[in-house]
Amino acid sequence: MKAKLALSFLALSSLAMVPRASFAGQDEQKKSDSTRTLTGCLSTGDKSGEYNLTADDGSTWVLNSKTAKLGEHVGHTVTVNGRVWHAGMHGAKEKTKDETNPNATEHGHLNVTDVSMVSESCKR
Repeated sequence: MKAKLALSFLALSSLAMVPRASFAGQDEQKKSDSTRTLTGCLSTGDKSGEYNLTADDGSTWVLNSKTAKLGEHVGHTVTVNGRVWHAGMHGAKEKTKDETNPNATEHGHLNVTDVSMVSESCKR
């Protein structure tokens, strides 16, 4: 009887650990897919309240923000922190891009939460 009870407890506790182990890596991946810190040249975008960032690694980003004052930094080299729009779709697009053309640069959209100026001019 005690052996059955101990075996049942062991089986249940093993099952309780499986989801936690299998999803732990996914949570970390989602976080890194959804947030970015980028440094590059800031310019005005095509629409009002929209800005473009050409990052030092050659990637291009469309930026917007409700809190960071991006307009004050047009023409500057800046570092921005923010969340990728539709991170799941962005990650899938980038994975496909990497498989078809590993030399292509990343392109995405970012909701900026923080901006800091690195230089009053853009490096060229």
